[in-house]
Amino acid sequence: MKKLVILSLACFLVLVTLVTSCRPDPSVDPIDGISFEVPEGWPEPVYKFEGNPLTTAGFELGKKLFFDPRLSRNNTVSCGSCHQPFAAFAQLDHDVSHGVDDKLGTRNSPGLFNLNWHTGFFWDGGVNHIEVQPINPIQNPVEMDEKLENIITKLSADQQYKTAFAAAFGDEAITTQRMLKALAQYLGMLVSSNSKYDKYTRNEPGGAMTAAELSGLSIYRSKCASCHTEPLFTDLSYRNNGLIPNSVNDSGRGVITGNPDDLYKFKVPSLRNLKYTGPYMHDGRLKSLQAVLNYYTTSIHHSPTLDPLLQTNIELSPQEQSDLLAFLNTLNDEDFVKNPRFRP
Repeated sequence: MKKLVILSLACFLVLVTLVTSCRPDPSVDPIDGISFEVPEGWPEPVYKFEGNPLTTAGFELGKKLFFDPRLSRNNTVSCGSCHQPFAAFAQLDHDVSHGVDDKLGTRNSPGLFNLNWHTGFFWDGGVNHIEVQPINPIQNPVEMDEKLENIITKLSADQQYKTAFAAAFGDEAITTQRMLKALAQYLGMLVSSNSKYDKYTRNEPGGAMTAAELSGLSIYRSKCASCHTEPLFTDLSYRNNGLIPNSVNDSGRGVITGNPDDLYKFKVPSLRNLKYTGPYMHDGRLKSLQAVLNYYTTSIHHSPTLDPLLQTNIELSPQEQSDLLAFLNTLNDEDFVKNPRFRP
């Protein structure tokens, strides 16, 4: 009998060893199938999920929060209302953001992608960290107009959220910090890097450029790349691009710094996914890419803080404009806007 017990114990230990030896090493493989990868040839991002370990549960919680209108005062507006996946997370055909009670903001809702490389957020760079960025639209009276403590109360009354927070963070406690970390996991994973241009640079199938597109690439590199730098197609700086101030008289970066030299400077937007993110400029005043080119070739307004690179209009012949537009269309990432992983 004693020998039988010892033999049974030995068999059990062998079975345990076999099972555990088949488990993936968490230091090598993603624990639950999600990972953040820097695209080939790109610089290292600023945000690397340090102090906020990326997990499927955290990502899914962030997505649930992003599309939940309960983050607004009257439960009608979510982050996803102004940042729609099919519009590269901009707001289709809206000049400016559209918030609670049909209130209008003063600025165009920018597309959300490749945010881990950003050192500042919003058109004026008023927030410098992805984990606190959502606080601004949540509390803005013409956007979501809600208090953080009210959101926590709403979420804490929902057992599904308790379960989701426990899966992401180890227990059911719902806090502002955890909510913001989950949102950062979702936002940080919104990487757009699979356009025709990207396939061209990686020498992959689907990346063959036409003569017009190659000509446009050359024009872009000679006349646009100083501000819209590859591979992000923005240098993430703040510049006055010569727009005449509108009736709101939005002074841009100057609001944040209080420095007169920053008046009417706005963040340089990415040229990626322009097919989906119109209208254009910080206030959505230009409705087409052709209108944007017409502006830069004929209508730059001079002011004391006008960017040095735009002291004269950009010379582009009709053919150069046509080729440049052809190239810009190679920056549209259909895989990104149709990715079911990012949709609610």
